[in-house]
Amino acid sequence: FTSVKLSSLRRHLKTHSDEKRHMCHLCPKAFRTATLLHNHVNTHTGNKPHKCSECDTAFVTRGELSRHQRYKHTLEKPFKCTICEYSSVEASKMRRHVRSHTGERPYPCHLCSYASKDAYKLKRHMLTHTGEKRYECYVCHARFTQSGTMKIHMLQKHGENVPKHQCPHCSTFLSRKSDLGVHLRNLHSYMEEAVKCRDCGAAFHERYAFLQHRKTHRNEKRFRCAQCSCTCSQ
Repeated sequence: FTSVKLSSLRRHLKTHSDEKRHMCHLCPKAFRTATLLHNHVNTHTGNKPHKCSECDTAFVTRGELSRHQRYKHTLEKPFKCTICEYSSVEASKMRRHVRSHTGERPYPCHLCSYASKDAYKLKRHMLTHTGEKRYECYVCHARFTQSGTMKIHMLQKHGENVPKHQCPHCSTFLSRKSDLGVHLRNLHSYMEEAVKCRDCGAAFHERYAFLQHRKTHRNEKRFRCAQCSCTCSQ
């Protein structure tokens, strides 16, 4: 990170610090910056100061307003991948997408060899270690560690109460037709620029086929120690 303004550098450096000096007076949460605290307090008070000029919607933060305008009004996708034709409304989604090319997984589990390309998936994975069941079926109140498992349960056990749309290309079931459209675009649409497997070089023009192939390498121990017989997956 570089900046011509010292204030911008100082603000950026706070993102690397774990110090959270700004305390919320309404709950136990604390934040690194006053801006983050201000946005958080707005979620308590219901104050939404950032209003959309195109419709009646209002938001807590300027970033939420910008995302809304791009998704609903301008349809602008300013973040473009330099490797393929993918473009995104949000910088965070672009960072996750680029990791599908580089193979980078910067969020490792400290209890096993699992590593994820985004923080959300790591949090979801950690539930498999803690056993916490935070997802509850609203029909029978059974609880599950992951939202995907709960959705499968609802479709299988309460199918008559849940509208379901099956993907014509894989075994995935989705509750909404719009979700099926997103699923088809993200996983089953043809990609002119092939995605290559970093382990064996195999190339795929469909993301679903690529992800299925990656599973074949999941427990593969390709890295061998030159001093002994130890082999590792990473």
